[in-house]
Amino acid sequence: MRLETERLRLRRLTVDDVDELVALDADPEVMRYLTGGRPTPVEVVRDEQLPRLLDQYQRHPGLGRWAAEDRVTGEFLGWLALDPTPDGSTFDGSTLIDPVPSDPVPSGAVQGGTVPSGGPVRDRGEDGVAAELGYRLRRVAWGRGLATEGSRALLRYACDTVGVRRVWAQTMAVNTRSRAVLERAGLRYVRTFHLHFDDPIPGTEHGEVEYEARNPACRRSAS
Repeated sequence: MRLETERLRLRRLTVDDVDELVALDADPEVMRYLTGGRPTPVEVVRDEQLPRLLDQYQRHPGLGRWAAEDRVTGEFLGWLALDPTPDGSTFDGSTLIDPVPSDPVPSGAVQGGTVPSGGPVRDRGEDGVAAELGYRLRRVAWGRGLATEGSRALLRYACDTVGVRRVWAQTMAVNTRSRAVLERAGLRYVRTFHLHFDDPIPGTEHGEVEYEARNPACRRSAS
């Protein structure tokens, strides 16, 4: 599974990406809207997150995480995601549904979403007909339009190749840069909502936002 854009090469993650993923999550600015800047321990990446993500390729063909590399130099820049989720109608913060145990750590809805206690908000319905768009890039890739470029490519792929009904993303309301990426990629604002967190990070009080694109409209948005 490989995609290419003007400047990016997107490929499946492998076990050899552990060090790059750990380094990515070790940057406090990258993790600012996810954990308040706390890094992800190497054992969590190596023994929990990555094995689940690799297994996801078999369980949900066509969806999952892509390592993002510079198309010319091959430099690892981070990852983009189309994480499989059930379909359609979303729940508000008062009706959280726990993720199934085999679910990978959610993409966090772009560069710095947050995960509430009890698991992320999930769509409901038949499995495999919706996908959560996400990305996490190294700071060296920021400010160059790469998140938008990669997100547009994944949106087109989700609609035209995979055929999902809905692509959605969530992030913190205060994460204005990621909100701008979602809008430029072709997703539309759906709602602002509030969740309970056991250990909230700064900005949580302003809530979370959700964006979406639905087939066939997502084809037009990503064009």
